[in-house]
Amino acid sequence: MPVVYLLDYVAGNIRSLVNAIEKLGYTVEWIRSPEDVAKADKLILPGVGHFGHCMTQFSSANYLAAIRKHIESGKPFMGICVGLQALFEGSSEDPDVPGLGIIKGNLDRFDDASKSVPHIGWNSANTRDKQIYGMRPSSKYYYVHSYKVSYRLGELERQGWTVATARYGDEEFVGAVAKGNILATQFHPEKSGVAGLRVIKSFLDGNSGIDGNGTGHIFQAAKEGLTKRVIACLDVRTNDQGDLVVTKGDQYDVREKSSGRNVRNLGKPVEMARKYYEQGADEVTFLNITSFRDCPLADLPMLEILRRTSETVFVPLTIGGGIRDTTDTDGTKVSALEIATMYFKSGADKVSIGSDAVLTAEEYIAGGKKLFGNTAIEQISSVYGNQAVVISVDPKRVYISKPAETRHNTISTKFPGPNGESACWYACTIKGGRETRDLDVVELVTAVEAMGAGEILLNCIDKDGTNSGFDLELIEQVKNAIKIPVIASSGAGNPDHFEEVFSKTRTDAALGAGMFHRGEYTVKQVKDALAEKGLIIRLSESEL
Repeated sequence: MPVVYLLDYVAGNIRSLVNAIEKLGYTVEWIRSPEDVAKADKLILPGVGHFGHCMTQFSSANYLAAIRKHIESGKPFMGICVGLQALFEGSSEDPDVPGLGIIKGNLDRFDDASKSVPHIGWNSANTRDKQIYGMRPSSKYYYVHSYKVSYRLGELERQGWTVATARYGDEEFVGAVAKGNILATQFHPEKSGVAGLRVIKSFLDGNSGIDGNGTGHIFQAAKEGLTKRVIACLDVRTNDQGDLVVTKGDQYDVREKSSGRNVRNLGKPVEMARKYYEQGADEVTFLNITSFRDCPLADLPMLEILRRTSETVFVPLTIGGGIRDTTDTDGTKVSALEIATMYFKSGADKVSIGSDAVLTAEEYIAGGKKLFGNTAIEQISSVYGNQAVVISVDPKRVYISKPAETRHNTISTKFPGPNGESACWYACTIKGGRETRDLDVVELVTAVEAMGAGEILLNCIDKDGTNSGFDLELIEQVKNAIKIPVIASSGAGNPDHFEEVFSKTRTDAALGAGMFHRGEYTVKQVKDALAEKGLIIRLSESEL
């Protein structure tokens, strides 16, 4: 089998890229030293996270000269995400650290106040006159980054580069560049479904399309801009027979109402994740909603679920549950960062932190809003980037007669309380909603954003399992408080609820669970309904 070489510098989820390459009929070999680079015919430089951390890692390990020599030799080279950014002269993310300087230009942060940052989700990679490595104007690709190369017509083309661009709000930025033996993408092709696999295959097969060796087909352009993401969520736990099952409950009660009170079994996690991927889910989230059996951390059942899922599911995978400092069965202390690393190596792209984030936020506020530097959020985001850290929030309404009754951040609600109260605040909970804390949702999300979280998974205990739609008032309160993206969760019962939350709030994504698990609606039906309403969504593809 033909071989492609990967240079891994602890860059997040490399497992999915390996799986994508192997699915396309190639074997992966690892670059372990600068001397190994010379052996590579095709070299891929993947990466997520901090520009300065990336370049410092390369420099300290003496890789920079070897990478330049590979590129200058004319052998195929592909950079992904930070692998693209490294080709430029520098980034405002770390102005003191230079890039490779192969492309003239610098990166700046998305700074429009109206946009969520990081830029997370599915966007275009459009070219003006040439197809690049199988990229199609009808396709969407998965991006996750805070820094970008702004596109200025002709600037890169004068250097000989063919450019594909995407648009975020009113700003056009570089999605991919190609020239000679080099392909670099800001998006993650290994997480971009069939469209992304097509790009990787084109690179591996040497089918650039730049010199007229593309397909020659004409494809209708998709709507430009960031799509609205539809996410499928699977609550996973062991049932009474010891099997791992996907379950769902009402207000977090996952047992049947019948006399047996067995854990509700809706299917097997790996098989259901693949089904939702094939239906067009933009992401898949696994939440471990209860502790698994007493076993070494290295043998956690969720690790195997991720390994198997990532072999056939090429969209982002999030894993939640147990991401905290802990002690292994042999008494060894294990940090949250080490646990997150195990998940990333097994196929996860993001980790979700719940109860531990609430307790950490309380300490942060009590300490005068000073960063500790050693919290799980800070540790993981400093190594893997803030886009890798999702905070799962479980708030519930506390009704009051008037805002003056509480110190907390309140809203005026259109849905009065049991005694006609016209105001409420959202109290954060821990332990699956079983314990309420004296911390409101605005205090929590602003605290974790300051610590380095990149996204909020916003649940709502009052709405969970009701199939009555999302809590729009909660979503808007949180969106008004922070810049990072928000995923609306809890309450989805039909496609109209997704259209409502996207049209009436500024949420970045919406999540469904029970309605999908029970077979009442498919992910495709939801996305088709959104497309009919004129919303920008990603349509799934089936052919390479």
